[in-house]
Amino acid sequence: MRLITVKMSDIYVNGLDKLVESGMYPSRSEAIRVAIRDLLRRELWIDGVPVIEESNPNR
Repeated sequence: MRLITVKMSDIYVNGLDKLVESGMYPSRSEAIRVAIRDLLRRELWIDGVPVIEESNPNR
C-alpha cells in the first residue's frame, strides 16, 4: 500500500472516529479505504472492473 496525506475538516474526522469507536471499522484508514472503494465502484468501474488505467505503482 502507498501512504497518502489527506486534509479534512473536523466533522469528517469526528465521524470516522465514531465509526471506529463503535467497532464498525478497525481504524480510520480502513473506513477511508472502504469509502474510496465504494466511490470508485460507483463512479469509475463497470461490472467490478476499473475503466481507468492503473498508474505506475512505483511512483
